[in-house]
Amino acid sequence: DLSVSVAGVCGGELSILRSPASVAFRDGNWPIPGERIPDLAALTMGFSVQEDLPWPGLGVGDLFHRPQATVLVTVKGVDKLPVKGFSYPIENAVPFSLDSVANAIHTLFSEETPVVLQLAPSEERVYMVGKANAVFEDLSVTLRQLRSRLFQDSSILSSLPLNSLSRNNEVDLLFLSELQVLHDIASLLSRHKHLAKDHSPDLYSLELSGLEEIGKRYGEDSQQYKDASQILVDSLQKFADEMFNLYGGNAVVEMVAVKEFNSPLSRKTRSILQASQSKNENPYNLAYPYNYDYSVIFNIVLWMMIGLALAVIVISYNLWNMDPGYDSIIYRMTNQKIRMD
Repeated sequence: DLSVSVAGVCGGELSILRSPASVAFRDGNWPIPGERIPDLAALTMGFSVQEDLPWPGLGVGDLFHRPQATVLVTVKGVDKLPVKGFSYPIENAVPFSLDSVANAIHTLFSEETPVVLQLAPSEERVYMVGKANAVFEDLSVTLRQLRSRLFQDSSILSSLPLNSLSRNNEVDLLFLSELQVLHDIASLLSRHKHLAKDHSPDLYSLELSGLEEIGKRYGEDSQQYKDASQILVDSLQKFADEMFNLYGGNAVVEMVAVKEFNSPLSRKTRSILQASQSKNENPYNLAYPYNYDYSVIFNIVLWMMIGLALAVIVISYNLWNMDPGYDSIIYRMTNQKIRMD
């Protein structure tokens, strides 16, 4: 095979806007790999991961009280935002998704239908499963729906200081529509507060790229970009507080700010000698690495076999040394039947 990879390191920052006392985040300048952010989200919710995460920013916390929700907002087009909470640099900011966390929730809580919402308004990409289908069915997801939502009486335009931003510019409207989505999610969830009190954890993953488009349109030194950054910070902090309070202080709200995702460029060509080369891929005859569940399955099988073996030995011993005289009912019935015949 011929493989050419171009990789780099792009800056970014992971910020913990709100978190419960059961999740212990530590203050420090510890970088976290971008590809391990989904594993961090899984660990904070109490799920296991395939590979250990030796990152000092996350402590052990309370193992018996796990968060009822994880909210992750990804902001594209900026390295960092001045938000409150712990912040950690991101090394090698590659694109990621929380599909593995969503699958873990579906597997463990399939009967309780938890809320799983993954949304990217600018790309019109939405994924709703479980109770989210009923709760967020009125949520605006397409660009046309978002634009019409902005000009309704209950939109954020009536209360948001636009400053240098304009209602007549498509780029500005895209940015404002993403803020409208944040507001609508918290508003719809506040009407269905019982969903935040059930036993199944919920997951929210939102991707915002409106600030990136404003930077491309006006420039990062423009007043529009500065005003949009400040509006975004205030909106994110308000959204984090609302979601945190709706879940009774038992939710983790995180933000990932990344200037540009580092997408490795890989070109692969298939060689006609691949079949013959594959025979020599393991010249030392090494064993394949076992699955991370191997130790669990091994212990279950081992102790079950030992228990069954001990049970067979004890039962066999008691059957071999059993005195028929104590089994009076069967033998008396048999003897009486013989005598009557």
